[in-house]
Amino acid sequence: MARWQADWVADALRARHPGLVVEIVEIKTKGDRDRNSPLAAIGGTGLFTKEIQRAVVEGRADVAVHSLKDLPTQTPDELILAAVPTREDVADALIAPVHRTLAALPPGARVGTGSVRRRAQLLFKRPDLEVTTIRGNVETRLNQALEGKLDAVVLAFAGLRRLGLEARATDRLGPPDFLPAVGQGALGIECRRDDATTRSLLAVLDDLDTHRAVVAERRALAELEGGCMIPMAAWGRRSQVAGGEARLLLDAFVLDPDGKNQVASSLDGPLDDPEALGLRVAEALREAGAEPLLAAFRGNA
Repeated sequence: MARWQADWVADALRARHPGLVVEIVEIKTKGDRDRNSPLAAIGGTGLFTKEIQRAVVEGRADVAVHSLKDLPTQTPDELILAAVPTREDVADALIAPVHRTLAALPPGARVGTGSVRRRAQLLFKRPDLEVTTIRGNVETRLNQALEGKLDAVVLAFAGLRRLGLEARATDRLGPPDFLPAVGQGALGIECRRDDATTRSLLAVLDDLDTHRAVVAERRALAELEGGCMIPMAAWGRRSQVAGGEARLLLDAFVLDPDGKNQVASSLDGPLDDPEALGLRVAEALREAGAEPLLAAFRGNA
């Protein structure tokens, strides 16, 4: 998946800047090297990003390409999120070859995921399921369901689509009932803050509506003192409100690790101030009781 993303950005830059030479610098991260241990057990936040960011800071690369859902909200001061291309489908995908849908899974069905958010949301909807931790690349996790080792697995729809595997999905788990991870479906493209030339080249890849939406989501996550590992879901998007005015809308959930409780917030704000909207949503979640749920997660992590 990481190579697909890097190739996509490289091809997009070449197409928009004819004659530009783009070289792929492949870096194996800690998360890539250990595909078996639970993410939280090997460091959690930043597993797929820190080493790539270090290469850009040190000048060994000029651009870092991330799945934005994996990018921690606290990043090196030397770097800037220069572009966020148009977002893919934000939904999760259930792959359940026999039972097909989440509702049709029998009690006790074994469902695999590597995400604490997905685990919590699955158990909130279906506390009778057995949710088990899986790791590996998309194909490895997908095969857990296709080969009958698990009754189902849950993956990001965007990842399946990028690899041409979306036909394997049997149920779409999407908004408003099943919210995505912060930044899910979006790519985050970083470069050095003082590299004006690269920032200018990357600007043509930026989709302003997507960028604003993920900034709001990431600010809410940062305000709740979370990286990308806490059981929080968020969905920001441009929306027309009463009277036809375009506003930025942000829905968010925080759950306890076992999905027994959930608090939610849904607010809107002006398009040009996504940071403020993210802050307001985080405050609303705290007022609704998010902190005890997050404390329970931190105690279990």
